[in-house]
Amino acid sequence: MGVLGVSVGAGLAAVTLLTVPVFIPALQPRALQIMGLGASRQVGVKAGWRPAKGDEAAQRLSQSGYDITPLTAQKKSELAAMLTDHQRRVAVGSGTERAFTGETVNGYPHDNKKAGLYVAAIGGLPLFSSETKFDSGTGWPSFYAPVDPTHIIEVKDSSVPFMPRVEVLDARAGSHLGHVFDDGPRPTGKRYCMNAAALKFIPEGDEAPAESRPIPQEKQEADL
Repeated sequence: MGVLGVSVGAGLAAVTLLTVPVFIPALQPRALQIMGLGASRQVGVKAGWRPAKGDEAAQRLSQSGYDITPLTAQKKSELAAMLTDHQRRVAVGSGTERAFTGETVNGYPHDNKKAGLYVAAIGGLPLFSSETKFDSGTGWPSFYAPVDPTHIIEVKDSSVPFMPRVEVLDARAGSHLGHVFDDGPRPTGKRYCMNAAALKFIPEGDEAPAESRPIPQEKQEADL
């Protein structure tokens, strides 16, 4: 038994199995991306996030004093160009890395147990701490809380039929990080299921780069 012919039409794929034509829904680009087969989306507007129109955009500060002003589309594109094709497919194209295979952009494995901070691969905004990381058994880095709720954006994701989910973006670059589910441990009951390829890990004791540090208090006061 085997597939004798495949043709794709307007929204349908005609599959001939033992000369009996069977029609199944064609996979849409988003579904292909989830399986690692689709092309990356263009950098720019994404549900829940918009790039700044220029470098003079009013600065936004998070609850913990970090700069969460959206990047311009040009700046995001420049930073995304520094990633590998796979990392861009995940962070920009809303792709999903295969379970148990993920690595951060600086080479730490998905099950990294070192103490430290996880920041966005694009833009460097701090997102999660090793203190809230736990072994979910899923093969993806999992956390029960972000370092600051204003550092992430949660949007409804209905891209997969009959599987409503909540997508997680970083507030500064609008990059796709993963999804959040309501089956996590206490105290939040949340499981932030992230793609390692959308993250950079900064080990405890290492100096964080400027983009991953809070705005100095004196500068915050001067900008008021």
